[in-house]
Amino acid sequence: MGGPYAADRLVALLEAILQRSGSSPEEAAIVAANLVDSDATGHASHGVCQIAVYAKSLELGHLQPNRHARVVRDEAPFLVVDGEVGYGQVIAREATDLAIARAKAGGACVLALRNAHHIGRVGAYGEQCIAAGLIGVFFVNVVSRPLAAPHGGGRPRLGTNPICIAVPATPGHPPFLLDFATSAVAANKCRVAAASGKEVADGLLIDEWGAPTRDPGVMFRDPTGAILPFGGQLGGHKGYGLALACEILAGALAGGLPALPENLRPGRVVNNALAFLIDPARVSDAENGGWQALTDAVLDHIQDTPPVPGGDGVLVPGGPERRSRALAAEHGITLDPDTVRALHGIGGALGLDVPAFLGT
Repeated sequence: MGGPYAADRLVALLEAILQRSGSSPEEAAIVAANLVDSDATGHASHGVCQIAVYAKSLELGHLQPNRHARVVRDEAPFLVVDGEVGYGQVIAREATDLAIARAKAGGACVLALRNAHHIGRVGAYGEQCIAAGLIGVFFVNVVSRPLAAPHGGGRPRLGTNPICIAVPATPGHPPFLLDFATSAVAANKCRVAAASGKEVADGLLIDEWGAPTRDPGVMFRDPTGAILPFGGQLGGHKGYGLALACEILAGALAGGLPALPENLRPGRVVNNALAFLIDPARVSDAENGGWQALTDAVLDHIQDTPPVPGGDGVLVPGGPERRSRALAAEHGITLDPDTVRALHGIGGALGLDVPAFLGT
């Protein structure tokens, strides 16, 4: 493993790589900060490692620098935005800002985001909603190499199709931020395990014949294996159902681009999303302290649950990310060897002194 590295050093290196790859300083700053923050929050699958994916997408023409969110339809409460395969971190941020303005004005906004390159950690856009005092619900599909098998299926047909639900802070509790892939494990975790010669846990993967396996290498050969939907043997239908809902709501409805074979291209990564932004003050009654007091009562009751023997107690979604950010700020960010090699290879090819940026 590489590092730990200070976040500001990683951001500076990524900004330099992105600018030399054609991005404006403003775009480079947004994308770099988003990637490093994903590592800091404990979501390395959407972090610095993605720079290798972006470099390949640029080379193939599947990613266009310096694009912005283009409004296709604006008929309250509906807002349709096209990303023109620009950097998803920029497109999704701009689209969410537009939706926030409409939700604050009218109480709600239904956002359809289509044709953005990889938008990264969806929780980042949930955090935008939280900062604006709004509830955000996001369904996202992934148009790329299929990774996940439908429940009962022996071949990959779906992406990792994430869902995010964000609720602002209350007087007694920090924000609620639920952000998860509908697959049992992130593909990047399989990559890291394969590169390290390690197996994954039981119940996460099947091989190319549909048989259970702990070998992460099945995801990186042809034909590939598949990641199972979350929920395990008894509950996999739940993860699969949510993944399929993302494919219909975000891919077919919002984006017009579901992950069907005719829409897949080697090296192509596109995200589409359907999001609902709601002003909670327009919904909740003011009696008994309104939604915030009742939410505090719910969270107090849940966190008062006695822990299992030897356990640390009940966590609320959003808590692990806050804790991970604090640890990263104190101790730095560790990267897997493949990502460190990619930074040196891509940065070096662009004429950058990567060791100087990283302080190594």
